Amino acid sequence: MAMQVEQIRTGGDRNFGYLCADEATGEAFAVDPSNSPNALVEAARQHGWRLAYAFCTHGHSDHTNGNAEFERLAGLRVLLFGDRCARTGIEVAHGASFPLGEGSISIIHTPGHTPDSICILAGEALFTGDTLFVGKVGGTWSDSDARQEYGSLHERLMTLPEAISVFPGHDYGVAPVSTIGQEKITNPFLLQPDVEAFIDLKNNWAAYKKAHGIS
Repeated sequence: MAMQVEQIRTGGDRNFGYLCADEATGEAFAVDPSNSPNALVEAARQHGWRLAYAFCTHGHSDHTNGNAEFERLAGLRVLLFGDRCARTGIEVAHGASFPLGEGSISIIHTPGHTPDSICILAGEALFTGDTLFVGKVGGTWSDSDARQEYGSLHERLMTLPEAISVFPGHDYGVAPVSTIGQEKITNPFLLQPDVEAFIDLKNNWAAYKKAHGIS
């Protein structure tokens, strides 16, 4: 399934929203419209893409604050983890598959940053929200959350093909886009030998950044 992706800077804290369309049919979905729902709806219109779904990668307000406006403009409910799509009857759950054009969208539940965090895979495009950034990972608020995130990263994302493109929820890294393969060999959090080292890096990230000249 060949996909076309448009990455849109939606404002806020360097937020990214996305449009992703099946190239063959122009059927598309939106991800995290956040602060600029009109920009996503207008971009879809300009491309001639038909929006079939909209998703939020998690429930934090910097990702959901545009949902009501998006729904008004697009006539389409923005779905979060646990929601059920009115048109297909499919629940947003781990392993769920939503038909799109000549292919499908897969939901990957990746708890850690939040309990409801999801990543969305369409063709070779992976929308990672605040689970995985370019060179960084999402913030966690306890060791328990960090352990969950570690499991989500290694068991559910790093097992994907290395050519998969990573489209994060914020422009926090050295580049706006990466790949699974690139993150495996460059992301300091993914290079840690075990979960204890991963948590230690999280707890000492400010010092690590200073030592390694990371902004």
